[in-house]
Amino acid sequence: MSASRITDWDKAYSNTIYIPGGPDYPAKWEVAASVFRDEMRDAGRLRENIAYGPHPRNRYDLFLPKVAAKGLVVFVHGGFWMAFDKSAWSHLAAGPLAHGYAVAMPSYVLTPEARVSDITRQIGAAINAAAREIEGPLRITGHSAGGHLVSRMNTATSPLERDVATRLRKTVSISGLHDLRPLLNTKMNETLHLDLAEARVESVALLEPLDEVDITCWVGADERPEFLRQNRLLENLWSSFNIEISSVEEAGRHHFDVIEGLADPDHRLVRTLLGV
Repeated sequence: MSASRITDWDKAYSNTIYIPGGPDYPAKWEVAASVFRDEMRDAGRLRENIAYGPHPRNRYDLFLPKVAAKGLVVFVHGGFWMAFDKSAWSHLAAGPLAHGYAVAMPSYVLTPEARVSDITRQIGAAINAAAREIEGPLRITGHSAGGHLVSRMNTATSPLERDVATRLRKTVSISGLHDLRPLLNTKMNETLHLDLAEARVESVALLEPLDEVDITCWVGADERPEFLRQNRLLENLWSSFNIEISSVEEAGRHHFDVIEGLADPDHRLVRTLLGV
């Protein structure tokens, strides 16, 4: 049986109204992140608002493990490139930190002030900057729009510096958007200002990967059908290249709680990201 044709793209990308208690999640994230940040600050394991560019939002927080860092994890937040900043996700650093990795979390200039292609370059600059602070292997992950941005770092037109790209060991794109062209049909494009040319250039699924990258596309099994499609898409289109690529549909998870595994050192999501 063929899949149903999507006619309402705004509905396809709407998450909040399909998740029980959906509107309450941002406030919960803020509280959990604030408590975690306070704990890390008190322990002397948080370096805040490190600049990686000229804009006030070109800043990242760096969370440090108790011992010398084994390497660096970078988490890139979502919000359809037009919402949130680094401050709502600090608690998600707990999983990698427990395994001895430093964790960087950047903010970036949002649309419409920046275009999606500008944000791609900003995230490249943030990762390059954080990688100069922490030696060792690099592992990157992001959620939703952040999933797009970390996947984008793995393409032949990646903004990562060459020496940083060679340190990249694993990418986990969580609920990532890998084909941006459908967004041209949404009301949110009044803010994104995507045109077809930029949507093609920034669609990871339409680009070639760097050689020998290792990427997992991860999504909650209870997410909207369009996010399930986007998750499968990259594996389908990149499986013929000289890379490692896989996809996971985590049972019982939706778009807002699928990231919670990052806070648990023993969760499969953390173990996949770190290769442990």
